[in-house]
Amino acid sequence: MSYLRDDARLIRSHLPPHAWPPHDAEGLFLLYAVLMRAKGEHVTDVDVHDAWAAWTEMRNPDHAALVPFEALDEATQRQDLPYVEAIRAAAGERGVSGAP
Repeated sequence: MSYLRDDARLIRSHLPPHAWPPHDAEGLFLLYAVLMRAKGEHVTDVDVHDAWAAWTEMRNPDHAALVPFEALDEATQRQDLPYVEAIRAAAGERGVSGAP
């Protein structure tokens, strides 16, 4: 197992049960692992949405939420928060401060 898969697993372990992604989201969590290593505790909801959008673009290019974060309604924006918190928690556990 690679270090990115280890980081992806750690991020997933910090998610609350209500925020579990689809079972086939391994690629998404690899993107989140890269975000964690690059931005650490400075990761934002925009970063998380952009990673999700890149992953979704390959799977479902017609998805209605494939718009910039700022164009999403508040309820949809809030769905990214558990992932932001999980990435930040994993970064803290790994000691990855990252760049703002």
